Amino acid sequence: MLSAAVELFYKEGYDGVGVQKIVDVCGVQKPTLYHYFGSKAGIMKEISGKYFTPFLNELETACIFNGDLTSTLENAAMTHFRFAAGNPSVYGLYLGVMTGPTESEAAEIFMPVVETQYSIIETMFRSAENAHGNMRGRSKRYSITFIGHINAYITAWHYGQMALSSESAYLACKHYMHGILS
Repeated sequence: MLSAAVELFYKEGYDGVGVQKIVDVCGVQKPTLYHYFGSKAGIMKEISGKYFTPFLNELETACIFNGDLTSTLENAAMTHFRFAAGNPSVYGLYLGVMTGPTESEAAEIFMPVVETQYSIIETMFRSAENAHGNMRGRSKRYSITFIGHINAYITAWHYGQMALSSESAYLACKHYMHGILS
């Protein structure tokens, strides 16, 4: 049921899919869905936990500042790229929810994922401040722009405009670190 719900939510939007559509696609009755998930929101919470908890754990490991900011950023980018490539509908759903209405049930469910993701990246930048003093006090803005930058690459990949490869991660980080003239 989770896989079917992910595909439906991704293709039609969370608010555009009712419980009846999910159970019809899965060939089960509503009581089965309610037994396992409690509600449509319960399905979304399960999707959030099942897919994003391992991703966030991997991201946290990838973002341990190793003394080389570029290398650490590349690790973070590749973690995002691997997750998106391995779970294209899940990441597409995530991007859709995050760019949709902020007051929606789906956004409320995904907000802890987003807050954790930003916190991990922000912590990485704060850890790099000792090596790069001119970064002090900017870690929040850096985390916002870095995640936005990575999500732009993933969105381009979703539309078949680029590959999510180690070369793409390197170029994305180089562009992020040095701007358009790099």
